[in-house]
Amino acid sequence: MGDENVVLLDFWPSPFGMRVRTALAVKGIKYDDLLLKMNPIHKKIPVLIHNGKPVCESLIQVQYIDEIWPHKSPLLRTDPYQRAIAKFWADFVEKKIYDLGKKVWTTKGEEQEAAKKEFIECLKLLEGELGNKDYFGGENLGYVDVVLVPFYSWFYAYEKCGNFSIETECPKLIAWAKRCMEKDSVSKSLPDQQKIYGFVLHLRKVVGLE
Repeated sequence: MGDENVVLLDFWPSPFGMRVRTALAVKGIKYDDLLLKMNPIHKKIPVLIHNGKPVCESLIQVQYIDEIWPHKSPLLRTDPYQRAIAKFWADFVEKKIYDLGKKVWTTKGEEQEAAKKEFIECLKLLEGELGNKDYFGGENLGYVDVVLVPFYSWFYAYEKCGNFSIETECPKLIAWAKRCMEKDSVSKSLPDQQKIYGFVLHLRKVVGLE
């Protein structure tokens, strides 16, 4: 399949957009990144457009990229059971991490404490699944790695807003994230943590939390 006609409609702080940027980078696929200047509240992002055909939802987009370019750094294993396990944990990340992380920086008091507790519990479950492997995909970066690692760029903001340390609670997970960041395909696809924190502070002021 050719890689000559790939466009990504994206918003820079979106962890969902980061997933797709990372997947494309891992595969070495060139694409046009149309960054939106403001948050498209009523428009779903990211949108991946391949040869004029739009594909929505980041988990589906990452799978699509893996299927279109299967011979370049495969993200999902060929074994059906391993694929099922990877999809289960990707779904877990999708349902838990974004919403709980958002609660950490958009709430205060007891509500924030409850969100922090559940957030850390979820990260510890992920840490347990990682075990002693280098990556969730085993020896190589895989589907779950690509799905989860964008949230690492948000961790500093969560920690500052919630006054806690993720590394203290989940040292293996942070070691994994730093290992991922050693890969150009990841580090060049994710924004700086300080930049994300600045973005979050701005949003907190807008909603009256600062």
